Amino acid sequence: MSQRSDSAQPRQLPGSLNTNRRLDRWLKIDRDGTVTVFPGKVEIGQGILTALAQIAAEELDVALERIRLAPAATSYSPDEGVTSGSRSIQEGGMALRQAAAEARDLLLQRAAARLDVSLEQLTVADGQVTARSGGSVTYWELTSDDLLARDATGDVAPKPLAQHAVIGTSVPRRDIPAKVTGAPSYVHDLDLPDMLHGRIVRPPSPGAQLTALDEAQVREIPGVVAVVRDGSFLGVIAEREEQAIRALNRCQRIAQWRETAALPEPDPRYLLRADANSEVISEKSGDAERATTTLEAEYARPFVAHASLGPSCAVARFSDGRYTVWTHSQSIYPLRHDMSKVLGVAQEHIVITHVEGAGCYGHNGADDVALDAALLARGVPGRPVRVQWMREDEFGWEPFGSAMVVRMSAQLDGEGRIANWTHDLWSHGHSTRPAGKDGVNLLGAWYLERPVAAATPGNPALPAGGSHRNAIPLYDFPNQRITNHLVLKAPLRTSALRSLGGHVNVFAIESFMDELAATARADPVEFRLRHLKDARARAVIEAVAAKAGWRRGEKGDGARGRGIGFARYKNLGCYVAVIADVEMGREIAVRRAWAAVDAGLAINPDGVINQIEGGMIQSVSWTLKERVQYDRERVVSRNWEDYPILTFEEAPEVEVVLINRPDQPPLGTGEGAQGPTAAAVANAIYNAMGVRLRDMPFTRDRVLAALA
Repeated sequence: MSQRSDSAQPRQLPGSLNTNRRLDRWLKIDRDGTVTVFPGKVEIGQGILTALAQIAAEELDVALERIRLAPAATSYSPDEGVTSGSRSIQEGGMALRQAAAEARDLLLQRAAARLDVSLEQLTVADGQVTARSGGSVTYWELTSDDLLARDATGDVAPKPLAQHAVIGTSVPRRDIPAKVTGAPSYVHDLDLPDMLHGRIVRPPSPGAQLTALDEAQVREIPGVVAVVRDGSFLGVIAEREEQAIRALNRCQRIAQWRETAALPEPDPRYLLRADANSEVISEKSGDAERATTTLEAEYARPFVAHASLGPSCAVARFSDGRYTVWTHSQSIYPLRHDMSKVLGVAQEHIVITHVEGAGCYGHNGADDVALDAALLARGVPGRPVRVQWMREDEFGWEPFGSAMVVRMSAQLDGEGRIANWTHDLWSHGHSTRPAGKDGVNLLGAWYLERPVAAATPGNPALPAGGSHRNAIPLYDFPNQRITNHLVLKAPLRTSALRSLGGHVNVFAIESFMDELAATARADPVEFRLRHLKDARARAVIEAVAAKAGWRRGEKGDGARGRGIGFARYKNLGCYVAVIADVEMGREIAVRRAWAAVDAGLAINPDGVINQIEGGMIQSVSWTLKERVQYDRERVVSRNWEDYPILTFEEAPEVEVVLINRPDQPPLGTGEGAQGPTAAAVANAIYNAMGVRLRDMPFTRDRVLAALA
């Protein structure tokens, strides 16, 4: 009989279970009739906790109401890295599914022994195990502390599709009731005993150095407990929040800083003149003899802010050489890694617990403010310190979505098909989250007396990609060449904004497809189908066209028009097609929009639809309104007047068709609608007025310039 060698690799397990193999890191069967799930992915408004509860309830055969979800924390949760990239179901969900299936099997083995029957004689209903021959026992009677104290094996198959009763049904989101009723829900609402309040005095511009501060003038303000200064990092702590704000205002008046003018002109085309690392990411050659017509175009987006409605906030306590931090970070383990470098303590001496924030898909200031709170808490050992950024801090200092420029070129053959396709893009990096390869990606660390340098900007590799996400089209072209020009040195902080480079690349590809369709005198829907072999891609385009009542060759009337956009997110995620109706008045208005989405198996169909609806509305806001404005020294978009977003009144009416494919693996949906929506709006404007807008945002001034 052969024996497995010590060097044999363990079996590959689903998703994050592969690197977090202990079953008790994922769930616990409680004696009180409940099940506690320990997710490593966090809730950021995408409804993931509801979906995870459904997965656990399904595999365990218990009522959904029995599932409790513990907040993600570095003290007990599995390390799932970052909640990003629309990967929570594929990584965390599939891990939990397997872990729950194995937990159910272990419970049934105990039940079979207790009831003295074979496993085949057992059935389960809401945690009660019944033998066909009579007798029953509950999970809660069978459980023990050591039940799941073992590694997953991968030997137990999860439920087959035909047995699903909870997965695939729409259930109410768990996080919504408290939010709509105003109950404490966010990290901003934390109120710990003996808690102090802090504010950070940011420099007036990036890189500015603090040269002088009369601390006595600040300490004399009633309620001020401490002024924390470490190099150019400056913060104040007070008994009450308004006292901390008063101290902040005085510091801003009396502090002296040394500044430099280091920012470029605000036109994103400065990227074209910057030093870039250029890489051909896709190239294929076929028959190029048939090309007869050449078309070229250039598209651009400025820096875009996350614009979270609630400014970044965290609470920290320092005691006995250890830190406890509450944060809305999407990456609690990578954050702990970077914080340990700055604070000079072992990672095990930092416990980070996730508490939801007030809205963000991507890397905003959540990680930065966590370090801010810890640095202030170090100055008042034993007392928790709550630090909230001011609105001006949020707009001035969060990492932005990078400005981008895309140049397209294509040739049509005599039959109106694309024979050659070229796509060149220029962008900064789209990943400067904590735990980079070197340095520390936390704002406060760069201003300390002994600063810790920023990590080298990163760009997630393909197929997911960063700046080059979705730059390789899903369409079938005989010849194509796609080149990524990555500009590493960024004048402003850039990092992950929902969909990363996919927003701009899809906007450019799908706008250009419409321009080529017009040149070929083809209907935009038919033109796309002409170049697509992927059956699921064709299905979402056909579904949204049917839902919106698309009429072949339909033209706008000078004031109204409609357009379409399509993409498969990351070329490996959900398929989304969008049609938008625009109305051209004093400002551009998107009145209605439709989408069709194929995300494979939909755990919570209503949750999938929520994601696409929200993504469409946010993309309309980016496309029509949003841009970070700055001069040669500093960001000047510091409030909602300077950085307007879509209002409730301006939001379009949206309808989503879900093509549910329960026999296919689940695909993330949180970032699938951004690019197709931007392109659909651009194409609708052209359909309405016959002018092409290629630079976002599509403002009134740009419409008038195009008409001129």
